[in-house]
Amino acid sequence: MNAPKVVAEDYIQFLVASPVAVSGTEAARVHPTATGLVAHDSFTRLLHRLEPDAATLWQEAQALVRPGSGVLMLDDTTLDKPYAHKMGLVTRHWSGKHHAVVQSINLLTLLWSDGQRLVPLDCRLYDRAHDHLTKNHHFQHLVQAAHQRGLHPPCVLFDSWYASLPNLKLVRACGWRWLTRLHANRLVNPDGQQLRPLRECAVPADGARVWLNGYGFIRVFRLAAPDGGTDAAQYWASSEPALSEAERRPLADLAWGIEQYHRGLKQCCGVEKAQVRAARAQRNHICCALRAFLRLEVQRQQTGRSWYEAKKLLLREAIRAYLPQPTYLLNLATA
Repeated sequence: MNAPKVVAEDYIQFLVASPVAVSGTEAARVHPTATGLVAHDSFTRLLHRLEPDAATLWQEAQALVRPGSGVLMLDDTTLDKPYAHKMGLVTRHWSGKHHAVVQSINLLTLLWSDGQRLVPLDCRLYDRAHDHLTKNHHFQHLVQAAHQRGLHPPCVLFDSWYASLPNLKLVRACGWRWLTRLHANRLVNPDGQQLRPLRECAVPADGARVWLNGYGFIRVFRLAAPDGGTDAAQYWASSEPALSEAERRPLADLAWGIEQYHRGLKQCCGVEKAQVRAARAQRNHICCALRAFLRLEVQRQQTGRSWYEAKKLLLREAIRAYLPQPTYLLNLATA
């Protein structure tokens, strides 16, 4: 059997460098000729040959993580696929970008951060039609995998979508503290008298210790709506009943890190742009995109250059090499 002409690192570096197009054809066009000519089918076969497993991501990321510090964040994002008609993994999901339900692939990531570094450790892709797993199942699998790998963060952060009782109890069973958002209709008992929706409870500026129905004592914080009303107010909740507002605020600030990660993954790593149909190829492309993000994040820590600046630097080098000997000239004599 002949050895493959390209390996995963070839494709990952292509994702790091490519400014726009992401396809096997484009990867073959820019592949170094010194290593021999390759056809676009070599990259297509690569995406079908790789094992679609996020374990390789963890192997590369674990050296960047301090298991007992930082925070873990879990959230999903929609990878837009508006023109996909026969593409694996594409279903309909709510998009915060479009404020509508759109055709997309749903990606859930487990991210570690110490306030400086953003390190993706694990991921899951929604494919309920084949694996019968909901987003909450994927959340629980990511938490369990992180616990088995020996992580013991001071806090786990996630959105209200994942604030179901089974999820909260699972994080508690791991021995971890959690901070999440709660919907205003969650039932709590603030005074030992009766359960009522959060929106009907008086929550002071430094938070209130309440009994969450089905769970136990937690602490809730209310962030007032812009108009001063209660209907659009946001509620944060922590498993630590004694948590102060001064302690909550920096943790909540860290939660924005996963949104920055989603933006960088989409704009700098081509995670939405794979021109392949098969679910296996899509899975492998997305895993390679996360590994490409790791490389950009490492250089950001080493050089101080943002992911976006690092991409521009590669393009500047290409333009600098072209300008001394430009090939697109206005040569009317030969036109």
